[in-house]
Amino acid sequence: VDIVAPGEVEIAMTLTAPACPVAGQLVEEAARRAGLAPGVKRAHVRLVWDPPWTKDRMSDEALLELGLI
Repeated sequence: VDIVAPGEVEIAMTLTAPACPVAGQLVEEAARRAGLAPGVKRAHVRLVWDPPWTKDRMSDEALLELGLI
């Protein structure tokens, strides 16, 4: 997340798979939720693919919840 101007944030987000069927919904929801944060007037989300997503980016809590550890 980068603050690009007062009240304006840009979020770089990656997905677990490039062909994710709900990619559009995830991007919209991330922008909507970020826009609800105090002081944020505009949030822009862009998809990035570098670095690629791996489960190493997940917290221990998330891994445990999904039964991966």
